[in-house]
Amino acid sequence: MKVVRIPAGIYAANCYLVYSEDNKEAIVIDPGGDEDDILTQIKNLGLDIKYIILTHGHGDHISGVNGIKDYTKAPLAIHKEDEYLLKDGRSNLSSMMAMGTVEITADILLNDGDKISFGGLTAEVIHTPGHTPGGISIKIGDSIFTGDTLFAGSIGRTDFPKSSFEAIMDSIKNRIIIYPDDTIVYPGHGPSSTIRNEKESNPFIK
Repeated sequence: MKVVRIPAGIYAANCYLVYSEDNKEAIVIDPGGDEDDILTQIKNLGLDIKYIILTHGHGDHISGVNGIKDYTKAPLAIHKEDEYLLKDGRSNLSSMMAMGTVEITADILLNDGDKISFGGLTAEVIHTPGHTPGGISIKIGDSIFTGDTLFAGSIGRTDFPKSSFEAIMDSIKNRIIIYPDDTIVYPGHGPSSTIRNEKESNPFIK
């Protein structure tokens, strides 16, 4: 498995291209803008995009979806409890962000425990609410893509409508850091980390 990180958009949300080296089948996680840059990487690597998966529905993680979808024709997936965010620019905050209002429709509504297969790889959906009601983390092999739930040395904001500090801490402690210490953490913003690093140094977890 190969992972390419592309900090996308004015808010530098991490877009990830995750693909199989065997057949170049891939998924796109959180295309938050700069779709031309993302598409250039897809073309240069010769990737066959099977799914676009959103860790949550905030504007800084979704504003590049339409461009990627138009080119790849890949279905868009989000947890069912964040579907409402996609449909309303005020709820997903894009109407207050630099990219302007983004309103889109999902093709697939995910549930906790769903599995998405591509290129011989399996992406497991882990419902990790708190930042948003339908926030998810995506576990693939020894890696976990945590969106805006867990960052290197920090956690996602919980001052938005329908956010919850109690819920995000429950998600982190009982749904994310339960994995082996060498599991790689790929967050929605900033650098990657490991479960070990977060258990040892993240002030919200220690």
